[in-house]
Amino acid sequence: MDIEPAACSVVVFPLVRRIGKVRDVARKMLDKSTDRHAESYRDQVTTGLLGHMVRIGIPDQEQDEQLGAFWSAVDAEMTRLTYRGSRPGGSAA
Repeated sequence: MDIEPAACSVVVFPLVRRIGKVRDVARKMLDKSTDRHAESYRDQVTTGLLGHMVRIGIPDQEQDEQLGAFWSAVDAEMTRLTYRGSRPGGSAA
């Protein structure tokens, strides 16, 4: 009796939805003292995320989409953190 393995596909939890990771990376990016340090940190994070996606078998095109969405979310979070609390008269407006 031959049993054929079932076909499967990996369903990835979107990087953009990893809110804790997005917030952590955004805070660390803002803490970098120079653009060079921020760029180096960005490269480290990108390398780590790509390595993870390669290990679990994510196709190249989806890797690009995931990374683009992740860095867009990080950028939006950095903007939010930068301008939070900077409204004159508080945030009740």
